[in-house]
Amino acid sequence: MVEPVAADKPKDEGSPNVIENEPDIADINQENQTAGENVETKENYKKNLRISSSNGLELMEDKEAPIGEGKGDVLLTDSKTVIRFSPIWKQGLAASAPILLTFAAGLTSGFSAILLPQLEIEAGPIPADEETTSWIASMAALPMAPGCLISGWMFERFGRKKSQFIVCAPLLLGWILTAVANNLTLMLCGRFFTGLCVGLIGPLGPVYIGETSEPKYRGFFLAAISLAIALGIIFAHILGTFISWQWTAVICALFPILNIVLLIFVPESPTWLISKSRIEEGSKVYYWLRGYSDEAKDELKGIIDCRLARDAAPVETWKDKVLYFKSPELIKPLIIMIIFFATCQFAGTNAFAFYSIGIIQKAVDKSIDQYVAMFVMDLLRLIASVVACVICKQYGRRPLCFISGGLTTISMVGLSMFLYLKPENMAWIPLSCLMLYICAISIGLVPLPWMMCGEIFPTKVRGLGSGISSAMAFVCFFIVVKTAPGMMTYLGEVFTFSFYGTVAFFGTIILFFALPETKGKSLQEIEETFKSKKSNDSKV
Repeated sequence: MVEPVAADKPKDEGSPNVIENEPDIADINQENQTAGENVETKENYKKNLRISSSNGLELMEDKEAPIGEGKGDVLLTDSKTVIRFSPIWKQGLAASAPILLTFAAGLTSGFSAILLPQLEIEAGPIPADEETTSWIASMAALPMAPGCLISGWMFERFGRKKSQFIVCAPLLLGWILTAVANNLTLMLCGRFFTGLCVGLIGPLGPVYIGETSEPKYRGFFLAAISLAIALGIIFAHILGTFISWQWTAVICALFPILNIVLLIFVPESPTWLISKSRIEEGSKVYYWLRGYSDEAKDELKGIIDCRLARDAAPVETWKDKVLYFKSPELIKPLIIMIIFFATCQFAGTNAFAFYSIGIIQKAVDKSIDQYVAMFVMDLLRLIASVVACVICKQYGRRPLCFISGGLTTISMVGLSMFLYLKPENMAWIPLSCLMLYICAISIGLVPLPWMMCGEIFPTKVRGLGSGISSAMAFVCFFIVVKTAPGMMTYLGEVFTFSFYGTVAFFGTIILFFALPETKGKSLQEIEETFKSKKSNDSKV
């Protein structure tokens, strides 16, 4: 007997268990599988996707997770797209923009060394007496300190990338004014604008690189800033040796234009984006730069947690902001950086960059070609800057500082002793001292303060801290450049070089006790080291 199919059975309206149009078992399994996938996808989405609340600052938390777990997890999941370029190449691209801009700053420093001798030979409408030439050289240094203070406000207000676009405009204007200068006023205006841009890029470059580079590469990219300055100086010297200062200025004007093109391809700082409540956008940029390693996720979590903690805190009054300016996480690094920059500048680094030919003429035997000696020292500065990029990645900041400070002291004291005793037929001694000086100061005292300026200040006041310390650096810069010719003329070379060596010695001693080690540490870890014990205990 053949049983009737289910579809032919009469419907039992009184039975609650009978279902009309009962689906096939395979369909049910397929729907359950699809539903399970949707649930899993939704759960992954909830766990991994950053959801902004109405104020754009909250993270999606796993509500079903035990207390203390799943809170504040990094929201973006690992990208499923094919990665064509490793993070180091992307970080290198981001760093290349401020490095190129710093190269243009090096052109400003090296330009006066070839400009002043040509003005003396030309005897044209621009005077070439000692007082005027010292103003032409130091005019570039005069606006650098205000430029640093403006820069700190500017890159906090407009962002790190847009600020670099802004800097390119007055830099281009400055080189154009210099190139067409047929009187002292235009020359001073051109030097003023190019010097202003050196001040603007001073804190901006290290901060941007520090925020877009991971700890193991950060030292290398930050050291490349001093390499860019060295390249700019030697490039300006080479151009000015073979062509006129006018055409040298025209070629220098091309680099701001190149920098504008390069900036189109680099991202904004993810730290700045997050600080401005653009958390999702900042996280995407962060992962594009850093990849999805556990170390990168932990560092991003620390940045976001810090931002969320500030949002959860009560609204700050003016009194609270003033009190924060007295906090140890700002005051301690600020004092250290001011001492570091003052040591570097008053050790004479820019006096040698601006007046290299004149210093060689005074310190070295007249039989030695001063231009050849200048190129030798430029080449040594370049090589030392390359070495600094390598060893800053391998070794800590502290050992480099002490080695550099010690050798700088020895070279200046040795040069002073030679000029005081004046032994005959030993011209190789002052030249060797100058070469040692260039190498020693270029591997430590020159690059390290600019490196640490971008990593030592807390995010909340990074613009203010880096701006003030860089401004103090350029105040010292101006004083050194303005006073160097007078010191050598009226006080003598022996006193001048002895003074530079003494500053290097005592500055290194102070830094031995005060300078922290930042190599391999995240920006959040560095910030925590400067917080007072009371502040740290309150978080426990």
